Amino acid sequence: MNGETDEFTEQLSVAARAMQAEDGTQQTLERAILNVTEMIEACDLAGISILRKDGIETPAASDELTRRIDQLQYELRQGPCYDALREHEVVRGNDLLRDERWPQWGHAMAEELGVRSSLSYRLFITDDSLGSMDLYSRTVNAFDDDDLLHGQALAAHIAVAVAAAQDSDNLRRAVTNRTVIGQAEGILMERFGITADRAFDVLRRVSQHRNQKLNQVAEQLVSTRETPS
Repeated sequence: MNGETDEFTEQLSVAARAMQAEDGTQQTLERAILNVTEMIEACDLAGISILRKDGIETPAASDELTRRIDQLQYELRQGPCYDALREHEVVRGNDLLRDERWPQWGHAMAEELGVRSSLSYRLFITDDSLGSMDLYSRTVNAFDDDDLLHGQALAAHIAVAVAAAQDSDNLRRAVTNRTVIGQAEGILMERFGITADRAFDVLRRVSQHRNQKLNQVAEQLVSTRETPS
């Protein structure tokens, strides 16, 4: 048992470093999926669901079947992923055909897609939920207690890596937007002989008038060189 634990610990260390080395959120999520399917032997399918302002989506999955599995949960508002996001940190389903918690979803998984077991983890940093990590198997009672513990450790590392990647992406977008806005201000300043503050006010008013984001107005000006009306 100690040998297995040592092997998993080493795998986890390698996986954590690999996720931290990825460039961007999507690449980090895709690396995380590879880690899950390689490190949890009972896992046949895996996906990561992310909370967005307008709902839930599955940006990374081992295959398209996993996306169908998750999408049906979002539509029916039931399933282990849905429960992990809202009620419990860990949700295990040993036999989806007979699980009374998700009658519609579980029956569809077993009868139509041949998926019989599930294991879902909420991905979170402090109190903020990022999404969930969802494992599926075609075997009844596929995930044992060791799988559950290993999955918890892996989910914790994935949550940290995804949160860091999201922060990095947000910072990169902010810098890019600020650069484009500065370029647009420069065009207006040169064209009309106005100050930077005045140029920014022009962009802001156009943004409000068009009900369009400020950076989008700036991008259009920079790309077309046409003075906004």
